Amino acid sequence: MFDEPSAQLPLWSDRDATDGWGIRESRRARRLTVRVFHSGRVEVVVPARTSRTTIERFIERHRSWIEKKRAEARRNAMPAEAFPPQTIELSAAGEAWRVHVAGGKGRARLEPVAPGLLRLSGDVSNARAVQQALQMWLIRRAADVFAPLLERTAREMNLPYRRLAVRRQRTRWGSCSIRGTISLNCCLLFQRPEVLQYLLIHELAHVRHMNHSARFWDLVAQHCPDCRRLDRELLDGWRRVPSWVFRDCREPA
Repeated sequence: MFDEPSAQLPLWSDRDATDGWGIRESRRARRLTVRVFHSGRVEVVVPARTSRTTIERFIERHRSWIEKKRAEARRNAMPAEAFPPQTIELSAAGEAWRVHVAGGKGRARLEPVAPGLLRLSGDVSNARAVQQALQMWLIRRAADVFAPLLERTAREMNLPYRRLAVRRQRTRWGSCSIRGTISLNCCLLFQRPEVLQYLLIHELAHVRHMNHSARFWDLVAQHCPDCRRLDRELLDGWRRVPSWVFRDCREPA
């Protein structure tokens, strides 16, 4: 929903600007919407050329609901994590990776050097560059893990797809395009294997049913009888995603 390129608009108040609120202009938006992320960050998406007055009125109408959701997010927040991380647990793949900070010169790089061991080399004083190296490795690892699982599941369901795309998204776990492209969120690596398998089945079912109709859910249930419970579990899956995947880590912890 919010993964398209967009322009950043000025914040509507100094208080909100320093308290994790932001506005984003979307060319595709037809109305004003607001989302409170699991981190407590607030994003208001507005159609192009929306006036400042209209935005301010929208915020004030919904401020009580926003603050309620932010309070819930803070109560459920995970403890602060060390950065760079010392270990990376990929539950969906049954993997635990230890991160060895080697340092050195040049661009920060993260690469596997042995089973379960990653070497972080280069200039590690630039937290943003280190974060980008971690994120790029996560996407590559997700593609390696997801591809054979998706291919096997597609054969079992007899539902061919066109290609796999792996992305790092804040709001979607997966999607299926009308052309048969299955898009999966790399953050699925932090979920249980059963949850990942459910999501694969869910997206492949969209190859046949591009909706969430009763026939769609019947097809999903044929291959994943526990789909409803796993779907609810996935709603809370953002809590299992480490902060470095999305949070701007400009200063080492």
